[in-house]
Amino acid sequence: MSTVGKAADILEVFSIERPEIGLSDVSRMAGFDKATCHRLLLALTRGGLVERNPETRLYRLGPAVVRLARIREAHFPFMESAREPIETLSKSTGETAHLTEYDSGALTSLLVCESSRANRISVAVGDRLPLNATASGLAFLAFGPSAVRERLLGSALKRYTEHTIHSPEDLNQEIANTLARGYSIGHQGREDGVFSVGAPVLNAEGIAIGAVSLAAPVYRVDDAAIEHFGGAVMSAAQDISIRLFGAPESLRRSAV
Repeated sequence: MSTVGKAADILEVFSIERPEIGLSDVSRMAGFDKATCHRLLLALTRGGLVERNPETRLYRLGPAVVRLARIREAHFPFMESAREPIETLSKSTGETAHLTEYDSGALTSLLVCESSRANRISVAVGDRLPLNATASGLAFLAFGPSAVRERLLGSALKRYTEHTIHSPEDLNQEIANTLARGYSIGHQGREDGVFSVGAPVLNAEGIAIGAVSLAAPVYRVDDAAIEHFGGAVMSAAQDISIRLFGAPESLRRSAV
């Protein structure tokens, strides 16, 4: 593995749940020896991508990460384009709405608008969502790059609950169902008690780059709610796609 690849793996160990990490834990989670991790952490620190908390002496993400994120958002305003549609989606359905973007084999949660109800599903910004176990992931697989889909179907699918789709045959069937409906359904695939629906955010070529999803407690969802939620997430996802790219190629073809 290249030095850049190793450095990227070290950055991946940081998360909402693990914002600060010591050298030993970085070494264990990244799978590199301590000497290699220390050398890479020093290089990342010099570049501002990592810094050391002066009080705890633990490593955390540095200011360069924020700078790069702001540059990216200024030229590709994904979150700003999605903010109004996501907020409207949550308010109109009464459930938690969130935006995700594909990144290195999973979807990353970028923007969340939580339900105002006392019993609600919480999604953390920065959370990593598995493709086979969430509505967001299923929507992305159905409408995303074929190479991502084929790679996942050829690998071992991780189970998170007894409801997780974990066989290639079942995953292929759910992808087909999603394509036919236009939106995906996630039934307790990642967490027990959570029901979700998702729709893809498409680029100008009609290929998914991420997804919009609604998440609700499973006891609050019936057939009528599923149909309503499905239409709502498709509308929100299409709105975001158009704000970013204009009408995606798939929409332009259907209008001809």
